[in-house]
This record gives sequence, structure tokens and C-alpha cells, in this order.
Amino acid sequence: MSSRPIEVVAAVIRRGGRVLVTQRNPDSHMGGLWEFPGGKVEPGETHAEALKRELREELGVRAVVGEQITSIRHAYPDRTVHLHFYRTELRDGDKPRPIGCADIRWVTLDELAALPMPPADAPLVCLLEGEPKT
Repeated sequence: MSSRPIEVVAAVIRRGGRVLVTQRNPDSHMGGLWEFPGGKVEPGETHAEALKRELREELGVRAVVGEQITSIRHAYPDRTVHLHFYRTELRDGDKPRPIGCADIRWVTLDELAALPMPPADAPLVCLLEGEPKT
């Protein structure tokens, strides 16, 4: 296992009391699990640049990246990830569609807690459950 963590950014996009999640492609690492949209930060990219690129590639949307909510480091058996979660808004009129993922859903926080997700996302789900509903 590499000692250097993989830098990953993810978007927390809310609308009408729901949050947007994506399902990982079946042939990917942890395939079939649900997660917050985003991906790896490429060399030379800022977190905001990486998140905008990932959302464009994965969902076909333009995004406005806001404040960082939290950052989580998690060690899986084969890799360590350092996840950075950001409040994110979609540009007016942009509707996400599953381009680089298996599926997408707008879910309530109760539904979110019941979805099969990567272990690294669990602390964020708990944090969101403690926030006011928007």
C-alpha cells in the first residue's frame, strides 16, 4: 500500500431537502456503492478545479464550489484516501445525468443513511444528519 494518500474531492449538493448521490460503476473500486459525486485531484489542480472537472465529466454539470465542510482520511486495505467535502451548487438550469457513473439519486438524509456507501463517507453522513434541513 502506498504511504501517500490519494487526494479526493466530493460535492455535497442539496436541493429541496435532498442531497445528490451517485452510484459507482460496477467495475470500479467499491463498485455499486453510493457516494457523493467527485473524484481524484490531478497534479497541479486546486480542489475547486478538480471538483468542477469531475462534476462536468461525471454528471455533465457546471458547479460553483463553496466552503469545505470537512476532510476525512481513511485507510482501506489497498489504499488510503484523503477526502475533502465541499458545499457545492449547480449552475442554473443544469440537470445532472449519469455520464461517468452508474446512476444518480436525490435522497433525503434518512434515505442517505440507509444507502450502501464507502466507509470513508460515514463521518460526513453523520455530520449532515446534525445540520439543519435545507
